Amino acid sequence: MKKILFSILLLTAITNAKAQTNLYENPEFDEIAKTHKIIAVVPFKTQVKLRPKQMKDMSSEQLHRLEKSEGEGIQSAMYSWFLKRKKRGKLTSLEVQDPKTTTALLKRNDIDYDNVTDYTPQELAKILEVDAVITGEFETNKPMSEGASVALGVLVGFWGSTNNAIVNMSVHNAKDGVLLWNYNKKVRGSIGSSPEDLINILMRKASRRLAYTKND
Repeated sequence: MKKILFSILLLTAITNAKAQTNLYENPEFDEIAKTHKIIAVVPFKTQVKLRPKQMKDMSSEQLHRLEKSEGEGIQSAMYSWFLKRKKRGKLTSLEVQDPKTTTALLKRNDIDYDNVTDYTPQELAKILEVDAVITGEFETNKPMSEGASVALGVLVGFWGSTNNAIVNMSVHNAKDGVLLWNYNKKVRGSIGSSPEDLINILMRKASRRLAYTKND
């Protein structure tokens, strides 16, 4: 009976582990990536799910600013991640657009964090003049950026809580808008204290399936 129970628990654990990570790679991604010269990362749409007690001490405007800061933090962290790979020689001959340039170009077209999802990845790529664009959604119960964490620590006593995060990111081809790569992962427990920590953890294995990067 104990062996049966152990087998059931093991199977459940394996099933849950698999359910927390989903990765899609377009069969033609490798070939298409060879034609790419520059890509861009746009701010990730973010949802910070606070407990009711914590929400009582925050206004909707404060929460919005917090989520915007988190989304931009993930964007910058992805940019830094690519730069580090490039420095180590683990990135193809590819340029990654500076987030400041991305923000400025979007702003000229009246696009910002609040309405970026109203545009298709293909439309965004055309505006940014890049060969592919990385978009994504980020959901967490604890802010990752230092400034936001400090603010919440003061406002709602957020120190020491366990991180739960779900990141769903996609790479779309600029020419035809085709989805080239999608990565959805859920992380629980201690996952660092900054967007850089989160991205490093998320991309540790996924980078081996990303056409722009070489195996670490």
